[in-house]
Amino acid sequence: MLEVLSVVGPIFGLVAIGYLSVRFSLYPAAGVQGLISFVNNFATPCLLFQAMLKIDFAKLFNPHYLSSFYIGAFACFAVAFLIARWAFRRRPGESVAVGFSAYFSNTILLGLPIIQRAYGDEALPYLFAIVGFHAPVLMSSGMVAMEIARRDGAPLKSTIKEALSRILSNPLLIGISLGIFANLTSLPVPGLINDVTKMLALAVLPAALFGLGGALNQYQLRDSWEQALVSSLIKLVLHPFIALVLSHYVFGLDWNMTRVAVITAAMPSGLNVYIFATFYNRSVDIAANTVLQSTLLGVVTISSWLLVLSWLAP
Repeated sequence: MLEVLSVVGPIFGLVAIGYLSVRFSLYPAAGVQGLISFVNNFATPCLLFQAMLKIDFAKLFNPHYLSSFYIGAFACFAVAFLIARWAFRRRPGESVAVGFSAYFSNTILLGLPIIQRAYGDEALPYLFAIVGFHAPVLMSSGMVAMEIARRDGAPLKSTIKEALSRILSNPLLIGISLGIFANLTSLPVPGLINDVTKMLALAVLPAALFGLGGALNQYQLRDSWEQALVSSLIKLVLHPFIALVLSHYVFGLDWNMTRVAVITAAMPSGLNVYIFATFYNRSVDIAANTVLQSTLLGVVTISSWLLVLSWLAP
């Protein structure tokens, strides 16, 4: 429990600094959107570019293992979308953002240190296999769903064409695509580009967390806490449950793979949930609240899943 708290603490610390800085006029509220734009359009694409450069896709690709995680993720998206659309009467685009908040995991900031502490360095390649596909698969799917949801009565053919156009010009996916291309072709990255993208990548976490805290001043979180709580519980409970059933009981995977798939699925909603919502300006209040709620609740649920897996271990 203390180990999890030692990881979660700095995250809340940075969010609190951002919130208090804007609250007490130490940082201009008008500058928050500019900071978020910097994160969305420059820093995060560089982070994703660097991440894609280092993944050994061929070595770590296992269809059953990846299916255990990603089937669960898409199931959570569907459940959260339907609840937002029909129970909370959200518009289609807003419901997509809510669905996104329930299926995008915090695989690096929390997943990496927790899995390393729990299962050692030998478990990390299994995590990286999921990470390698995580942003490309889930971000792309979320963007396609959002563009279709926002078509406002336009023909499906033109909507898909417009969606593809937006996706191809999206800075986040440009970073992912360039990283994958350089990885698979083994093309050397010029030193200047490599150094600049690394420096920008380092800015993502502090800038995004500070921006998240600053943005919280714009929202009355008490107005959306119920929806955020539903998304948080879907992410923290349903996703790892599906991953456990599929990996262990359906596919019969090696236990080392099973437990990494489950714990990775048990991670709270990642910061890209907030980035995605701000990029499309849909359900930003719910996204921000889901990141905070799921991270806080994750202290209890992650510990519980670690305990459950220790009981089930062969």
